[in-house]
Amino acid sequence: MTQIPAENLSQPWPDGARPDPPLIGGEREILTSYLDWHRETFALKCSGIEPGRLSERSVPPSSLSLHGLVRHLAGVERWWFRVQFAGEDVPLLYYSDDDPEQDFASLDGDVGEALATWRAECEHSRRIVADASLDDTGTRLSTGEPIALRRILVSMIAEYARHNGHADLLRERLDGATGY
Repeated sequence: MTQIPAENLSQPWPDGARPDPPLIGGEREILTSYLDWHRETFALKCSGIEPGRLSERSVPPSSLSLHGLVRHLAGVERWWFRVQFAGEDVPLLYYSDDDPEQDFASLDGDVGEALATWRAECEHSRRIVADASLDDTGTRLSTGEPIALRRILVSMIAEYARHNGHADLLRERLDGATGY
């Protein structure tokens, strides 16, 4: 595995070390550890690259870029944890009904700011999860049905796993780096 320095991202782990999820633990510990592991995997895929290169769409004809994925994941964190689970009345990030693909398509703005927004949303999500029971529910806005925090955590793990695969391909095309 290629080691990539993390100078472009602040990492919550000492020395940039990403801890492996525990092999044994309670449900909350396993779920939150896996989600954090996937978050940090994504951060590592974005680290060590000149900020401008994060916006490159390196796998044509796809419009995906690491910058777009950062924006998308910040929006997903906000949507699931703050809007649907906690019921916060906050504006959506990088989305509007007039331009629903702006997280990927409109890469205006500073990539450093997008990374900071993503990190802030992750931290806000961690606080929400820490203060709730896995059985607590929010409201799935598309249907009005209750949705348990446990289900949201599993969905977020799947979201990051899918996008970490995309980030693998994007990163390899940018500079040949693989792994993490």
